[in-house]
Amino acid sequence: MRIALVATCLGDAMFPQAPRATVELLERLGHEVVFPADQTCCGQMHVNTGYLDLALPLVRHHVDVFSGAADVVVAPSGSCVGCVRHQHAMVARRGGDEKLAEAAESLAARTYELSELLVDVLGVTDVGAYYPHRVTYHPTCHSLRMLRVGDKPLRLLREVRGLTLTELPDAEVCCGFGGTFAVKNAETSTAMLADKMANVLQTRAEVCTAGDTSCLMHIGGGLSRLRSGVRTVHLAEILASTAEGAA
Repeated sequence: MRIALVATCLGDAMFPQAPRATVELLERLGHEVVFPADQTCCGQMHVNTGYLDLALPLVRHHVDVFSGAADVVVAPSGSCVGCVRHQHAMVARRGGDEKLAEAAESLAARTYELSELLVDVLGVTDVGAYYPHRVTYHPTCHSLRMLRVGDKPLRLLREVRGLTLTELPDAEVCCGFGGTFAVKNAETSTAMLADKMANVLQTRAEVCTAGDTSCLMHIGGGLSRLRSGVRTVHLAEILASTAEGAA
């Protein structure tokens, strides 16, 4: 299958290991991965902050870049896929562009978060990964509530050789990031993060994983300030690990 990669803004600017791991994993499974070089922000930040007029050209550009790029589109981010699937057509219609809205809907139907693509489209849960660490999983809000990925990430993690999966208490509670929420409501965000970190530490895990780099950035920053020794690693990186290159 020919698969187009959305690297995401955070992946491009700060955490390239997640999109790189996505490519490595999908190519190992025998698929062709293409990277449209003209891609930019999907517009999620603008939409969620209320700047819908500024989001419209970003939606139009995303549709132009990805519509004919591949059979399906994947992003290692539940929040970015959530924006494409649930917000792009709305932004286009609000801007009076029905043709764009229909094109956005067509593209959204072929756009998947990584665990969705693996389990629902490619039909695999055992991706041949090896990761000899004690790991806990945080289900991010957009993947859980907008995309409803359910237990797909957990099903993938349970098949990883050498991995010990530990249940995260109150897993479905938000970590407190929420994009600009963490900036505009810093005290509330920090309190929510403290609860999430306490639950992560309770598992005695070496690694906390999730499907969104943004949440991992938030949790990882807090854990590093505590000098906890717990690392945050994107789900794609774990699934891309093998016995030859496991860290």
